[in-house]
Amino acid sequence: MHTAKKQYEMDMCSGSILKKMLLFTLPLMLSSILQLLFNAADIVVVGKFAGDNALAAVGSNTALINLLTNLFVGFSIGANVTAARHYGAKCEKDLEETVHTSIAMSFASGFLLMIVGLIGAKQFLIWMQTPEEVLPLATLYLHIYFIGMIPNMVYNFGSALLRSVGDTRRPLYYLTFAGCVNVVLNLLTVIVLHLDVAGVAIATVISETISAVLVLRCMCKEQGAMHLQWSKLRIHRGKMLQIMKIGIPAGFQGVVFALSNVVIQSSVNLFGNIVVAGNSAAANIEGFVYMAMNAFYQATISFTSQNYGAGKYNRINRILLTGQGCVIVVGVVLGNLAVLFGHQLLHIYSSNPDVIAAGMVRLHIISATYALCGIMDVMVGALRGLNYSVLPMVVSLVGACGLRLVWIATVFQMPEFHTVQVVYLSYPITWIITLSTHILCYCIIKRRLTKKLALQPAAN
Repeated sequence: MHTAKKQYEMDMCSGSILKKMLLFTLPLMLSSILQLLFNAADIVVVGKFAGDNALAAVGSNTALINLLTNLFVGFSIGANVTAARHYGAKCEKDLEETVHTSIAMSFASGFLLMIVGLIGAKQFLIWMQTPEEVLPLATLYLHIYFIGMIPNMVYNFGSALLRSVGDTRRPLYYLTFAGCVNVVLNLLTVIVLHLDVAGVAIATVISETISAVLVLRCMCKEQGAMHLQWSKLRIHRGKMLQIMKIGIPAGFQGVVFALSNVVIQSSVNLFGNIVVAGNSAAANIEGFVYMAMNAFYQATISFTSQNYGAGKYNRINRILLTGQGCVIVVGVVLGNLAVLFGHQLLHIYSSNPDVIAAGMVRLHIISATYALCGIMDVMVGALRGLNYSVLPMVVSLVGACGLRLVWIATVFQMPEFHTVQVVYLSYPITWIITLSTHILCYCIIKRRLTKKLALQPAAN
């Protein structure tokens, strides 16, 4: 039994970094893409069988959902870093307490999000200047979607804990099954039962519940410190503080990023439902590129955290360079393939040539330069793995979010620049500025770590 458990775990502190990173990221990449397929299946089905307003209603909710959930997804990053550090340091009791604290926090987070989403959905959409013809459908979708927040958070925290010990394969198996269920339910509820937007929301909630149950079942069957025991489920104050030390800055950064994206979405909404639909479809395509790149961000966090916990500081630079090399290849290749086959991909979402043309405008500007976002995220992953979470948060908030909002408030307001292209240009420009600052911060922190290491023999 112990051997079966170990085959899913990974020692990130020795051996080939590239080989192990690829073994870690490939299942994670596929898992992330499957998770995105939940939303893609919703958008494709409503776009084909329920019309452009339904497509806009489902697709335009992504920025708002991210805004409301990113704080707690940040907590799951904190759980990942904390668990990986204790695993690398071989602290069994600390790891066990982290596991039970994390799962308890996931239930609390999901319940809070459900209440906020159910009460505030319509008002949030009004603040986003959602087109009047789209508002009722978008509100209905959000109300049903947020009923499923508890399983959503449980899966996020549970899979983060499994990633911390190198297990990215089992979450892939669970999402494959749940994703198949989601697609079948989408077709059933929209084409057969004619539930339209409500149908795809119900399908998403059911599939997320399935993936959450499977992750919990997996953890209950684990051996050793990763074993989940319901009788031990409680929040340990010390572990919660460790999780929140990383999680609050990561989550707050995610919230402000999402807030800036809500402002971007609100600016896009000014151009009408056709542009909104095209933007939604293109953003969904870009999501697949982002998730593929994000796997290397997650890998950099886990690899850096385990090696930092084990005191293997000499491997940290190599982890960063390996992660960057991989993310550049993936970002450049996939981002530009999305542009090259943009018309065919957008046609999956809508047959309307105006919607496709609107989507291509976004792909040419954002998808073509998406590798910059991946490089920026891997830098953040390295900093968080080194136990620095506030610094990358501040840099990202000022460099990306702040400048993006300033761009919309100034450049975009000028009559000659009041176009959707100018809205999209805010992304690559702010990526370049933020990335440059993150690189500088990493060099300073690594130098401090090297000096600290040099002093250790003298202290002994």
